[in-house]
Amino acid sequence: MPVPMLDLRAQYHGIKAEIDAAVAEVFESQGFVGGPKVEGLEDAIARYLKVEHAVAVGSGTDALWLSLKAAGVHPGDEVVTSTFSFFATAGAIANTGATPVFVDIDPDTFNIDAAQVEARITKRTRAIVPVHLFGQCADMDHILELAAKYDLPVIEDAAQAIGAQYKGRFACAMGRAAALSFYPTKNLGGAGDAGMVITRDANMAQDVRMLSNHGGDSTHHHKIVGTNSRLDAIQAAVLRVKLEYLDTWNEQRRANAAFYNERFAEMPQVTTPVEGKGNYHVYHQYVIRLPQRDVARKVLGQQGVGCAVFYPMPLHQQKCFRYYGSHKTHCPQATQASQEVLALPIYPEITCEQQDEVVAAVKGHLDSL
Repeated sequence: MPVPMLDLRAQYHGIKAEIDAAVAEVFESQGFVGGPKVEGLEDAIARYLKVEHAVAVGSGTDALWLSLKAAGVHPGDEVVTSTFSFFATAGAIANTGATPVFVDIDPDTFNIDAAQVEARITKRTRAIVPVHLFGQCADMDHILELAAKYDLPVIEDAAQAIGAQYKGRFACAMGRAAALSFYPTKNLGGAGDAGMVITRDANMAQDVRMLSNHGGDSTHHHKIVGTNSRLDAIQAAVLRVKLEYLDTWNEQRRANAAFYNERFAEMPQVTTPVEGKGNYHVYHQYVIRLPQRDVARKVLGQQGVGCAVFYPMPLHQQKCFRYYGSHKTHCPQATQASQEVLALPIYPEITCEQQDEVVAAVKGHLDSL
């Protein structure tokens, strides 16, 4: 039985009538950029996360970049972040003109090792960007304590973590701002690129809104130089429908993770995900460690079982960041993780029979060693 890494068709067909009707309303109105659909999504997300402001933008990458710009990050500054993340985390920092300063990870959660952050703070540091990787929050108590000590804004990269919680607080609701991605593969995914900046700070929300609209607060009047990062109404319509299902889908992901955990408990060579203390993990990805990962990936692929590597190279080793001296950074835990991690199918619609196929394929690989 083939098992895809992700099956977006299954999700769509379950709510097709609602999605189609919402999109049809946009076409009927012929209002495709901004407007009531986008404003309604912003209000709904803000209520869901229990925050004051949500600003819809063109992508999760833009949400990071705009948050950093609005927080006052300028060329020549430094921003501390994790080396184990999707490229956009560091790319957004570099695109402000600042230098990404990379920190190693906690080997259990794959999130930034908060105990190592302080050593990377300098007089040039202007922000800290913790990444809530794979669907669970970083050690925010420690990070927020350091941020207060050094008077630094915290910009949460919550691209993979909508609905996740840390000690009763939602991801996105703890720092000065947060970035969400609604890329189609996310737990809450649109029909293309889409993102959102979350903040409790009214002034920051206003600045992000201006920056995302060419720096203007009214037509043809520009206070600052911004960019074009407005959300399409079609994306907002799709996301507004899906938001109503998010908690259910996240619970299904957690149940699927528990299923895997039970099956893999019989395989000591497999290291299953660790849910950090105080975390409510929403399993954007279910990431295991196992021996001879690259061989395993090939074996699973030959059997029609989807899997992926997130991430095969830490950011500090990427060629494009050598200019910043990142190759001199020592992050042994991230380097080791990049050689061992394998993400398995975890989407809400996966069946127990399909998960059994995944487990059997992993077992087959281990038995062959």
